[in-house]
Amino acid sequence: MTKFLAIAAAAFLTAVSVAKADDGDAANGEKVFNKCKACHAIGEGATNKVGPQLNGVVGRKMGAVEGYAYSPALKKANEEGTILTEEHISKWVSNPKAYLPGNKMSFVGLQKEEEVKDVIAYLKQFDASGKKK
Repeated sequence: MTKFLAIAAAAFLTAVSVAKADDGDAANGEKVFNKCKACHAIGEGATNKVGPQLNGVVGRKMGAVEGYAYSPALKKANEEGTILTEEHISKWVSNPKAYLPGNKMSFVGLQKEEEVKDVIAYLKQFDASGKKK
């Protein structure tokens, strides 16, 4: 019985570790976000820069930040009601030009899948007001 419990506990901990790894590491995502800071802000008091502020970006309608001048490609995505799900953001930050041709984002993209997951985990922490959830 003890051996069974030990095996069950080990399996549970492995499953939890794998789930956490798939969710990304927000602390590392904050470091990855340094690549984004030249154009984007996030957190309390964030404002639009070269790119829009990213508060509440996960789950937000694409092209919906007030006061930001979006490209026609993003305006069209907004009109179509495209929501920035984790899947959309993953594709976007991996290769912005290929994901949405005609957008103004000049960033080449994050090449490492782990960095993509981590930066999304970091972005998910912020609600629309810029406060951490």
